[in-house]
Amino acid sequence: MFIGHYAVAFATKRAAPKISLGVLVGAASLLDLLWALFLLLGWEAVRIEAGNTAAVPLAFVHYPWSHSLAAAAGWSALCGLIYLGATRYRFGAAVVGLVVVSHWFLDALVHRPDLPLYPGSPLRLGLGLWNSVPGSVLLEGLMFAGGVWLYAAGTRAKDALGRYLFIGFGGFMALVYVANLLGPPPPSWRAVAWTGVAALLFPFWAEWFDRHRTR
Repeated sequence: MFIGHYAVAFATKRAAPKISLGVLVGAASLLDLLWALFLLLGWEAVRIEAGNTAAVPLAFVHYPWSHSLAAAAGWSALCGLIYLGATRYRFGAAVVGLVVVSHWFLDALVHRPDLPLYPGSPLRLGLGLWNSVPGSVLLEGLMFAGGVWLYAAGTRAKDALGRYLFIGFGGFMALVYVANLLGPPPPSWRAVAWTGVAALLFPFWAEWFDRHRTR
């Protein structure tokens, strides 16, 4: 799942407006950011495999440290504790932790059975919605549209930056999603990893326009 994770960040901002949208976007995408880093470090592995699923040409060979349920819970707890230490906002810390771990459960909807429960787990889970392009697009498209609508309905732009950076973010996410579906497979796993690392810019982009919007 890609834009569905960002949908969670947008929707959560409406429910917990005191939390920075940049923090929420970072929390929602944390497992993928870690995955990209761990690929480059050689701790995890992915293989380019056209046809692995109808929607995504990747075979997730080994990713227990970023995408097992136990690891997701651990990263969730760590992020919640860091946020609590930085802000002393207990409700916000719980919300940030929940957003982090939500990533695993959303991925479980779309992945093939390749998500481990814990490092070394023989059992792999995944409902395989990526085997249907229309089903994948419908789920993520509705989630993203709903999340963006909730955020837009709960905020208003204070200036042009708040308006156009927000529109640009939503449009760019949709464009990248469509390009991934319709474009050729990535040239290498390193290209996938570096693209994932570049997604680190998205929380800063979200934080930028969120600061130029108000309730």
